[in-house]
Amino acid sequence: MSGNQLEVRFGQASEQGRRETNDDFASVREHDGSARTVVAAIADGVSGAGGRPAAETTVRGFLDGFPSEPVTLSVERAASRVLAALNRWVHAQGQQDVLRRGMSTTFTAAILRGRRLHSVHVGDTRTYRLRDGALTLLTRDHTRDHPDLRHVLVRAVGLEETVRADYSAWDLIPHDRYLLCCDGVHATLKNDRLQQLLAERTAPDEVASRIVTAAIEAGSHDNATAVVLDVLAVPAADRLDLEALVADLPILELPKVGEAVDGFHLEEQVSDGRYSRLFRAKDTVNQREVIVKFPHPRVIAEAAYRNAFVREAWVASQVRSPYVSEVIELPTGRQTRLYSVMPYYSGETLEHRLKRAPRVTFEEGVRIGILLAKAVYALNRRYIVHRDIKPDNVMLATDGSLRLLDLGVARLPGLEAAPDDAIPGTPSYMAPELFDGQAGDERSDLYALGVTLYRLFSGHYPYGEVEAFSRPRFAKRIPLSQYRPDLPAWLDALLARATAVDPAQRFGDAMELAIELEHSLAHAPRVVVQRQSLYERNPLRFWKIVSLLLFATLLVVLALR
Repeated sequence: MSGNQLEVRFGQASEQGRRETNDDFASVREHDGSARTVVAAIADGVSGAGGRPAAETTVRGFLDGFPSEPVTLSVERAASRVLAALNRWVHAQGQQDVLRRGMSTTFTAAILRGRRLHSVHVGDTRTYRLRDGALTLLTRDHTRDHPDLRHVLVRAVGLEETVRADYSAWDLIPHDRYLLCCDGVHATLKNDRLQQLLAERTAPDEVASRIVTAAIEAGSHDNATAVVLDVLAVPAADRLDLEALVADLPILELPKVGEAVDGFHLEEQVSDGRYSRLFRAKDTVNQREVIVKFPHPRVIAEAAYRNAFVREAWVASQVRSPYVSEVIELPTGRQTRLYSVMPYYSGETLEHRLKRAPRVTFEEGVRIGILLAKAVYALNRRYIVHRDIKPDNVMLATDGSLRLLDLGVARLPGLEAAPDDAIPGTPSYMAPELFDGQAGDERSDLYALGVTLYRLFSGHYPYGEVEAFSRPRFAKRIPLSQYRPDLPAWLDALLARATAVDPAQRFGDAMELAIELEHSLAHAPRVVVQRQSLYERNPLRFWKIVSLLLFATLLVVLALR
């Protein structure tokens, strides 16, 4: 069955057997976060060279480190980062400590998240799956035959400076049973015996204990360790499942003000963009004001924009920041067509604020800049790239708060292997590297943030307005003082750094910009930039005027002769 969350029962057992020490280590950890996860791991340390410390450190380190990785990274990438760090530590120990020369361990982890089991594996520990009575081996041993030995490990944690682990993923089905075991078990018990023991539908800890005992009794000369996991329920569809299911929601003709859609009474049209139309609406079911966004029918053939609605909801659910817009999840069965629903924030967009009087004050502008920088950082720290930061996507609420809107074209580098064919964004806010085909990262978001703040204070763009489908040159940045000589020099310096053509010259992240704004506002004297002479601001105009005056003087002289 599919429930609201992943449900797993597990048990484990380990015996020293005929060895002097038990160099195996195994553990299971449950984590209830934005994505419920169960991680089981087993390791078999290489005997005589710090095997037990290597095994225990690797398992404990992985169980501690993996849940700390953002869920916006793919499981493979997150697991690789953690395992690489552990490998460096184990390898260094084996190089530095004579008593632990060659310190290494096998490692196999089963990560159950959402509706998938992700396997991370190096060495000859194994993962099996029992489904509908059939036993399947999900991993392959990293060993080779040796004339004098049973087998020799060719891959292990700590064996080399860089660990080479296998990664694979499998669908989870309720009533699946999984076994993680060391070679002290699988080298002794054949597949039919393992299948027989796993088929006994007793508690996982009892089954694990029976497997270990059976291996010892069958003559195993090694430590024997087993972990058994039973899948009781899998959760409802996650982001990828929703992207598949959303194809069943039709894109219909755009509704009009006054109409009702699935209990949302459309009261006012807020905006009408290239790809979507937004309405302020009354949710008659929950008695609240909301914003409902409908896609234009012309995008019906464009799967990317269809999936953007699901992407926006999923990204918003991962961030949970007071500076980033939310998306309201509707109960199953309510939605009959494609749209998304967001809370209604009373206020105005930054774009609207820039077009009305009075002009944004210096202090108000810095405060907006600090809040917006924190909003961008809230996304970037979760490995989410917004890719369309601009005043139209910034909501200034009447209570003084700020929300960054529109996550439909956000990029998740940790989950998406390939960039989009067409890089989204608004040309005047797009970083130079995006025009070269790069997909966008935290530094391109920082550039768009800098352009937004430059326009907030000046009403203009640092490199001039960029027309659609044109390729800008980014030849020379226009100093802020050309438009606002009343503003302090330190502000122009900050914006110059944020909008640098070279990404390496920009701030390290958006939070660094926020801190600089806060610090400068509190401590830096408000030194006003001295208005530049016409010659300094525009030499060409200066010489044109001089030439015109000389020509006029010449005409006067000639007329008087």
